Amino acid sequence: METSLFSCPLCGGALTRRGGSLFCPKGHCFDLSKEGYANLLPVGQKHAKFPGDDPGMVAARSQFLAAGYYLPLRRALEEAAVRFCRGRQRPVVVDCGCGEGYYTAGLYQALEQEGLSPRVAGFDISKFALRRAAKQLPQGEFAVASVHHIPLPDCAADLLVDVFSPLDIGQFRRILKPEGGFFYVVPGARHLWELKEILYDTPYENAEKKVEYPGFRYREILPVDYTMHLKTPQAIQALFQMTPYYWKTPRAGKEALSKVESLTCRVSFDIHCFTAE
Repeated sequence: METSLFSCPLCGGALTRRGGSLFCPKGHCFDLSKEGYANLLPVGQKHAKFPGDDPGMVAARSQFLAAGYYLPLRRALEEAAVRFCRGRQRPVVVDCGCGEGYYTAGLYQALEQEGLSPRVAGFDISKFALRRAAKQLPQGEFAVASVHHIPLPDCAADLLVDVFSPLDIGQFRRILKPEGGFFYVVPGARHLWELKEILYDTPYENAEKKVEYPGFRYREILPVDYTMHLKTPQAIQALFQMTPYYWKTPRAGKEALSKVESLTCRVSFDIHCFTAE
């Protein structure tokens, strides 16, 4: 039997893996999918039959990320995680809204190469994304779960990473150990500016602000800025489909983008790094 990082979403008890299922002391059972993830989202927390990103969105994002366009961000996260976790025994790293596991896998590999023997868990609301995550990182644990009801015990994690996913600061503070780390990635002011110039008559800058969260103190803000070159219409459309603009762009903007065959575009992220008090 193997103890899981996750806890029972129904009673909060510890989960133990036996064969292809997770069990808690009260007898609640959660079968693992053939890919290896668990569904820890109770029916009462589901607001759709298949919540989260659909297969098309997941495929587009996977294609885009696999091409390495956001590799500088992943490298910056890996370096920050290694610096933070040095000196910790078997650090537990949690990826909130992990998607298909691109950043999860990078974090695990970087920490493993440093000899830190990490334990890594990722959760997302989309089962279609988790199918890919569990395949990409068999050494990790993955679950369908909501950020508002994270199925992890109190004070379980050394580091929590959130890349463009919703926040629940109360839940984050609960699952982090004292002096645990919280890395939150947000877009910079002119992230994807050239894409937005095509989509909108009057593109707008993203708001850049330093937000203080209760129970956390700032460590630093790490900027990641570079230029990427999208050489095919397929790459451009994959990027578009994985952004929020996909849902709120007028038809004229979508049609204009469909005629673009290559795009040089600036990329700008800020990694906000906090420590749990």
